Amino acid sequence: MTKVKFVSGESVPVEMHKVRMVQKIHLHPVEDRLQAMKEAGFNTFLLKNRDIFLDMLTDSGSNAMSDNQYAAMLQADDSYAGSETFYRLESVLKDMFGTKHFLPTHQGRACENIISEILVKPDSTVLMNYHFTTSKVHITLRGGLVEEIIIDEGLKITSDHPFKGNLDIDKLEEAIARLGAENIAFVRLEAGTNLIGGQPISVQNMREVAKICRREGITTVHDASLLADNLYFIKTREPEFELADLREVTREMGMLMDVTYFSGRKLGFARGGGILTNDDGLYAKMRELIPLYEGFLTYGGMSVREMEAMAVGMKETLDFDVICQTPIFVEAFTDELTKKGVPVVTPPGGLGCHVDAAAFCDHIPQEEYPAGALAAALFIISGVRGMERGTLSEERRPDGTEPLAEMELVRLALPRRVFTLSQIKYAADRLDWLHQNRKLIGGLEFEEEPSVLRFFFGRLKAKSDWPDRLAEAFRRDFGTSL
Repeated sequence: MTKVKFVSGESVPVEMHKVRMVQKIHLHPVEDRLQAMKEAGFNTFLLKNRDIFLDMLTDSGSNAMSDNQYAAMLQADDSYAGSETFYRLESVLKDMFGTKHFLPTHQGRACENIISEILVKPDSTVLMNYHFTTSKVHITLRGGLVEEIIIDEGLKITSDHPFKGNLDIDKLEEAIARLGAENIAFVRLEAGTNLIGGQPISVQNMREVAKICRREGITTVHDASLLADNLYFIKTREPEFELADLREVTREMGMLMDVTYFSGRKLGFARGGGILTNDDGLYAKMRELIPLYEGFLTYGGMSVREMEAMAVGMKETLDFDVICQTPIFVEAFTDELTKKGVPVVTPPGGLGCHVDAAAFCDHIPQEEYPAGALAAALFIISGVRGMERGTLSEERRPDGTEPLAEMELVRLALPRRVFTLSQIKYAADRLDWLHQNRKLIGGLEFEEEPSVLRFFFGRLKAKSDWPDRLAEAFRRDFGTSL
């Protein structure tokens, strides 16, 4: 992906790949989309893919693989133990991160489970720049506490700070003094902080965090699932690395952190996950849990074909032309919406475009899940499936009260090499119309509320007939049900 200046003076993103295989999608009438949303309990996770036009729910496991990845799958060594496929993947990862040990898992949250079981004790605290849903649950299920110490800029919707995902160093020092280093299970840094708009962390911030934690004897953990986008921002926003080879960056990160883990459904453009470390003691403890929870040490619950694809995908992650597509498309999407007056998170991050549902639906009380309502409304009028990243994605407190999220966002993820610029312009146009008619959107309430990770499979209902009125307004304005 690169930007090319047209005769008009406009800079337009141009893909650095050609499309050789396509998959048919469908744009169903608004009546069908309305019915599908009702049947899904106003939860976009429960929609059937057959009913969706553009699936911007997530980039997890939905990235397009390259021809070289598909070709590599044919050489997979399908052995339970000692597979050559494992050793090929291990070699690539060791070279990429400069680490001694690699433990395979079936996906990122499996890594979180193992790391938390080894490191989290009841009433211990995990400090982090910002939580991810599953990482927080694995910690709290073991009696641990989560404290977020992101820089103040990280929680501002509109900003020009290049690294809004950075952990606040002063807050880290204060937390260590207050809690005591012995009561801190680990410090977690998430690259491309998911829940605040895919905002990156800088290498300099990682250096400062690692220095303090080594001084205090605190374990550091790096969630590298969204590292690909973060590498793009390091190259383009951190002057020290403008001319650096990306392998230099990943190796420094691997050496700075005690543990690095990732979801291969994001990093590597395949499926699976893994844990990397140079710490012999941590490796020995975590290794015992791989056969218990995942599979043998040389496949860890992954298909060997996916492991071959991941090995190639990791190499491709070090190709700037490959990793820049999503951030550049997110920027184009964000700029288009900004021109139309639609409130979005800035600066544009990775992963996807993030719409500020709190401002978009400022007439909906936060207790009625404005981000969830906006995601449902967008699907009804466009067939675009996004994801709620707000109060619905939080967990109730032990006393049953509702913690209100610091941000109410709708994430419109852009899986790598999947969408075209015209499809992004379509989504922006429908969001523009919805913003002009935003007062038609109403609140939601739970019909069926799971106690854990409720955003995945909870079912809601509209608090009025607003979905029907919204669909009718769409038909009236467009003169068509599409």
